[in-house]
Amino acid sequence: MKPIKIWGITTGSHDASICVVDQSRTGSLEIEFAAHAERSSRIKNDKNLNRTLIEQALEFGNPSEIIHYEHDLLKRTRQLWAGQYSTAWNKPSIKKQLKAVYPELDCKIKYAKHHASHAAGGYYTSQFTDATVLVIDSIGEWETLSVWNGEGSKLERVYSQKFPNSLGIWYSAMTQRIGLKPNEDEYILMGWAALGDPEKYKMKIWNDFFHPISDNGLPIVKLKKNLHRGCKDWAPELNSIQDYADLAAGTQAVYEYVFRKLVNWCKNNTPSKNLVIMGGCALNCVANTIARQHYNDVWIMPNPGDAGSSLGAILAIKKRHIHFNSPYLGYRISGSYPVNKALEELKINRMVGVANGRAEFGPRALGNRSLFADPRGNDVKDLVNTVKRRQEFRPFAPVILEEHASSYFDGPTGPYMQYTSVCRDPEAFPAIAHLDNTSRVQTVNQFQHPKLHELLTRWYKDTGCPMLLNTSLNIKGEPMVDTESDAQRWQQTYGVKVITHD
Repeated sequence: MKPIKIWGITTGSHDASICVVDQSRTGSLEIEFAAHAERSSRIKNDKNLNRTLIEQALEFGNPSEIIHYEHDLLKRTRQLWAGQYSTAWNKPSIKKQLKAVYPELDCKIKYAKHHASHAAGGYYTSQFTDATVLVIDSIGEWETLSVWNGEGSKLERVYSQKFPNSLGIWYSAMTQRIGLKPNEDEYILMGWAALGDPEKYKMKIWNDFFHPISDNGLPIVKLKKNLHRGCKDWAPELNSIQDYADLAAGTQAVYEYVFRKLVNWCKNNTPSKNLVIMGGCALNCVANTIARQHYNDVWIMPNPGDAGSSLGAILAIKKRHIHFNSPYLGYRISGSYPVNKALEELKINRMVGVANGRAEFGPRALGNRSLFADPRGNDVKDLVNTVKRRQEFRPFAPVILEEHASSYFDGPTGPYMQYTSVCRDPEAFPAIAHLDNTSRVQTVNQFQHPKLHELLTRWYKDTGCPMLLNTSLNIKGEPMVDTESDAQRWQQTYGVKVITHD
């Protein structure tokens, strides 16, 4: 029997991606490859697929099916309604976009819906046999927020909100309002919030943008104005750096208030005791921590935004669970993980880049395309920020041996940097503690990533420190290193050794 290779794709909007899944004779699914287009094109958040990425996918076989993550025609109806006439009429079809980089295309393209792709990507990659799924993003076709019930192989929508009422669009508009890039720099706003006073403008933000949320009935998030084109003209008198920090803090506080309301509604109105969070807003690790206060079991797929929906689109159509045990699904750099060389470089220069194995599928470096540094010492944060060309206030994450995490951090931790915890001794580890003493912790055990676990174990044995600073191997505005040549170029350009194998 000819193997069935299913491709899921996201393209035409932002952060394009592709996923290859093998379907066996029995119908079981296995992920073989998943990667972001930006890594091969070297264009940050590239919205288009490219030939290099297609060729990487073709190494696993020609596709029998291709599934796009949203319904193209339905999306165009919303664009027409919103007055985006040029985009709606002139943008090439998904098939034409794909044919431009894959002229050999000889199978039909199927379409899942945007929020269904998010929900399926979360639920069917979880280990739950039942779950409530909360999807929050900017917009997909018409939907902006949805709640789903998952039970066995069934996944059903129980609530939905539509454009222009969008918590995600509002957060992106506020990102733009304080001088950052919308749909890209929201995580910077989240980090900037620690420098501001959340009380100063919280009520002004709430009163100017939101209608009240009812504690009873449906969790309606209703905006007072359509923010699809931003709100740069709002409160023009607030234009100092401190104002921006206070606006960031107020924005994050309002988001957390609304998020808490949504999670609480899910807990009280849906049957499952398990929660799945998906959509671009699921990258807000500060707010995600709130969910752990309401649910004992929470799952967030490591790539919960649109790029992750190349996998989600497949699962939305196939409606079955898939074994998801690793985010290391992209381009492979061969050779043994450089434990010895990285350890030596860390001891000499306190910082080293590692590019080895398969690249992470998701926005966060988790050890295979990482810049590691000693988290101790008052100068390390500035040293790494200088190399990365980032704002000084930006926090760095620690990667720590799982068995030691509770001794150093209070709060939820996990393998994918999805929550914040309080660092117990921020003065001892200033490079990984934010101004509010929180850290976005990545834990590692010997099963999840044996070689990274070995590196940390040996570092701990030699130094008494069970953690390293872990940040993505890139600079601001550029994609992460992907290939061997990327690693070599990065080393030559930025003067930090990048090791690809022992």
